Amino acid sequence: MNLNNRFDKSADYFRMPHTDAELSILMSERILSWFPEIPREYVILCIGTDRSTGDALGPLAGTFFQETKPKHMQIYGTLRKPVHAVNLHEAIDRIKENHRNPFIIAIDACLGRNASIGHIITEKGPLQPGSALNKSLPAIGDISITGVVNISGFMEHSILQNTRLSIVIDMAREISKVLDSVDRRLTYHLSPTVIISKGQKPNKWTV
Repeated sequence: MNLNNRFDKSADYFRMPHTDAELSILMSERILSWFPEIPREYVILCIGTDRSTGDALGPLAGTFFQETKPKHMQIYGTLRKPVHAVNLHEAIDRIKENHRNPFIIAIDACLGRNASIGHIITEKGPLQPGSALNKSLPAIGDISITGVVNISGFMEHSILQNTRLSIVIDMAREISKVLDSVDRRLTYHLSPTVIISKGQKPNKWTV
């Protein structure tokens, strides 16, 4: 692990192994440092399919996060309603229709070096889904979170299908914890144009 990436808040890239006890705290802090100063509608887009073990990371993370009942984020992509290569364009159109100027965190599985398996990576910038399988899909997201579920190389489709379910579930749970930590640290209040109850503040998100 690159310790500079771990603590340098000016960096637009951050990675940690999913087994690190400080993952949810440190990664949520980094993600929040990239959030816009003016609140927007926050959308979590979890990409993947439950028909492939390795590619199930996204919908598993979406399902686990949905179970925490987030207050400030809308989730697209769960085990029950996955977002994948076939319906990604449709999901993007639906997000644009349902949300005005959304701030999107996109989540997907990826392949990498053997030493990187189990690492969760977050970057400031869009996700390029399907790149491991050479699929031409639109880049999406203001922030991306990817989990390295297996080794890249020959026959990536087969590698994703034969990825161990245990590591995918464990990584998805940790991504859910990161998102839950972000959601819990976002606080919405009434607009200044509305009567504000005692103790409330104008419309801002606070950390």
